[in-house]
Formats: sequence, structure tokens, C-alpha cells
Amino acid sequence: MNPTPISHKHRLWTAMALFSLLAISTFAATPAAESPAKPNVLLIILEDWGPYLGCYGLKEIYTPNLDKLASEGSLYKNCFSSGPVCSVGRSTLMVGLSQYTTHTQQHRTKNPKPNLPVGVKSIVDLFRDAGYFTALGCGYSRKVDLNFTFNESVSYQGKDWLERKPGQPFYAHLTLMQTHRSWAGDAQRPIDPKSVTLPAWYPDTPLTRKDWALGLESAQTSDRDIGDIVARLKKEGVYDNTIIVITADHGVALPRGKQFIYDEGLQIPLIIRWPSRLAAGRVSEELVSNLDIVPTILDLAGMPRPTYLQGRSLVDPGQKEPTYIFGGRDKMDDTHDASRTVRSREFRYILNLMPERAWCQFNSYKERSYPGLAVMNVLHLQDKLPPEQDAFMKDKKPEEELFDIKIDPSEVHNLAADSKYAETLKEFRSQLAKWRVKVGDTGVTAAFRAGGWPGTYPTRSLDEWIGIESMWTNHILQGGKKPNISQPPQYFPETK
Repeated sequence: MNPTPISHKHRLWTAMALFSLLAISTFAATPAAESPAKPNVLLIILEDWGPYLGCYGLKEIYTPNLDKLASEGSLYKNCFSSGPVCSVGRSTLMVGLSQYTTHTQQHRTKNPKPNLPVGVKSIVDLFRDAGYFTALGCGYSRKVDLNFTFNESVSYQGKDWLERKPGQPFYAHLTLMQTHRSWAGDAQRPIDPKSVTLPAWYPDTPLTRKDWALGLESAQTSDRDIGDIVARLKKEGVYDNTIIVITADHGVALPRGKQFIYDEGLQIPLIIRWPSRLAAGRVSEELVSNLDIVPTILDLAGMPRPTYLQGRSLVDPGQKEPTYIFGGRDKMDDTHDASRTVRSREFRYILNLMPERAWCQFNSYKERSYPGLAVMNVLHLQDKLPPEQDAFMKDKKPEEELFDIKIDPSEVHNLAADSKYAETLKEFRSQLAKWRVKVGDTGVTAAFRAGGWPGTYPTRSLDEWIGIESMWTNHILQGGKKPNISQPPQYFPETK
């Protein structure tokens, strides 16, 4: 089926309605509990990471500091980013609005970047305007990576909360980068590759096992940083007056994870510790979007919530769990593609707006960074992948995908053509169409469809992929140097 086009008139009406709402009233009159002192806020981003932590039930990893924070606060098991790449996930998390509302859906947007809609402010600026000292980095990564115009030196007043005035509350934001590729592992506490659990869509080889073990080990080193941060808060006497929020920008950096809108690409951890409002040890199964993080932090801090927010406060009993949450994928560097998704507790539906392009069309970052992608390409070109893994390596995508999460959590059995799910498919199509109008999603232009790196596929010959797999094997399994993978001349003509 072809998606119903969204008319220019309808898009214009939607945009005018949104901006009128912003002009009429920026802030909701949200009652806030009285507090003797404003709480501090610490937002920690685990780069490129999913719910692969001990507190989420993963037995092969050791994350005692994160597990302790979860035991002292709330853990959300079903939290999802609205986009599967850093600049998009961070842009939506920062303002509590869909990337399609703010025109921030294209990863690595070239300048000039779009301005935020009139009246919309980042969470950093909301806290700065409320008298907080705003800090970025605090001895760790100062990554921001937003797709809208943002003056970092104005919004953040310093590099560490220690720079604040006496008695001044702080809002601090930092990123732990260990889980970004490349995964350096954990020499202090290595994980046996034989013990790890691989996704059902991923080939089980010594290389993929060792690579994933290194990823888990890298999360362990992030956990030690968490321990250091908690120890510092306690030493300074501010631990129990600091709202601690730990999440990620998007899902894990595996071939079918980051950049794609399956659970691996969108599902993220969310742990919030704030004893005055959150019961210790609470584990929530409710559907949560990263759009909910801004309103939740503001609510916990006793600050008013802007009316334009599209997320909900997770601590406001008047804002109930939604039946559906949404997301989308668009440009990744110069790889042009577009998909939209709806997720309920039971199903995930995906609409592929560019089904003519392969999932694994050329992307320089992934081909230079993912050992498992080389493994999958070799086995695919040798006709050795089982059907549920080989489906991801096809030269075209289906227009629609539907997965029953309860019986198929790895999302490998597409039910879109199954007549037993016809009503479910119809309902999800309808929900997606309504959401696209609501957030101002304009879809794909002819110029975008034709642009970017060429969509030729396979991107390399079997011999070339065998050579790349051999380099990764030498590096990861035998301790050799990291591969220096060449750029194919058909995508980078200047390399000829």
C-alpha cells in the first residue's frame, strides 16, 4: 500500500495551530509542591545504549552503581527514544517535542540549522531562567549535538556545578561516552563472550560474541563513572537534594540497532532517583517516550510545564500512560531513508516511506565501525544466513512491517501480510496517520528520495567484505591494530 499523502493545506493548518497555541500561552498553570529548597538536577546520558544493565535483568553485566540508583528510585522498562540516532534523540529530549514539529529529523543537519518554534525553550534555558546555575560536562563529555540553533555558551553558564554561587541550585548535564563505538571494553572485569546473549537477528560467531562482550564491558566502565559521580554528590552533601536522571540518546550501536526503528534502535534505559517524590525500588512497565523526560524533570523540580510539550509527566497522576508511542528515522549522515513507527505494549508497526532502498544501503559510519555488519554481509553474500537474519540484508524493504512483541520480542517475523492481523494493521495505520498530521510530518520529497549517497546494493563485493571481516577478526580476536576501512570510490569519487 502507498501511504496517504498529507496535504500542504493540512500541514499549514497544523503548523498555524501549533504556533497560535504557543503565542497564546507558553506555560501551563501546573501546581507544584512547596519545597524548602529548590532541588538540583543532574541529567546523565549513556551514549548509544539500550536497557542492557543489571537492573534491567541482564545477568552477564556488572553495574552495581546503576543498580543501586534504580533500587533507590524508579526504573522504566519500556522507555523509547523518538529517533534512533544521537542528534535527533538529543534534540527531542532537550525540548520535549517531536523532531517533525521542530524540523530536527535530519541527522547531521548542515548550517544554518532551524530555529526552535516561537516560544519553545530548551530545558537548560528553562532552568537558567528560573535562577539555576546550568553546567555542561562536569569532568565528563560535554556533548550536546542538537539539530536546532543553540548557543551552548549562553545556555550553559559553566563547565561544572561547583562554579555556582553559594546556595544556588544547579542543573547539570553530562554524557558518558564509553558505550559509543569503538567499544574499548573493561580490563578490570572482562566478560566471557560465551556467556553473552545475542539478539535472534544477529549471527552467532566468535567475532560477534566478543564484540558484544566488549560493548557490555564498556557499559561497566560507565557504571564506575556513575559510582564516582554519586560519591562526589555525597561528599559535597547534595546527594539527597539532587534529582538524578539517567537515560540514553537512542538504542544500542549494533547493525539493526542505532539508525533503525526496531526496539534495538529506539529502546533506552530510564532511571530517576528523587526520594521526595518517587518511591524506592519502583519498576514501571508503562510506555514511556523520551519526550516525557522534560515534563517529568520540571514536575519533580516544582517548576511549571510549558503547554506546548508533547510528552507527559511521569509523576503527574492526571497524565495517564498512552496506548501508543511514536518515532521515526530519516537522513543518517548522507544515507537517505525514511521510516515511521508506532509502538504499543503488544505490537510495533513500521511504515517504510522509501522501500526501494535496502536497510543496509551504504553508511560510512556503520561500515567503518561495526564488525557484525561485515559478518552479516559475508554470510548474506554466501547465502549462509537463516531467513530471519537474511531478511535485513535484502535489497528492498517491505512497505509495512508489523511485529507481535509478546511472542516475537526480537521483531523478526513480519506479520503485515497475515490476514489474522488485518484489524491490528488497520488500527496502527490509522494511529500513525493521525500522529503524522499532529506533529507536522511532511514525509519525503522527490529531491530527498533521489539524494544522498547512491542506494546501490550490495555496497561492496564478497571479497571486499571478507577482507574487512578478516581485519576485524585480527583486531578483536587476535589483538591486532584497529582496521582502517577504505571508502568505496562509487560513494566517494575523489578516492579513485
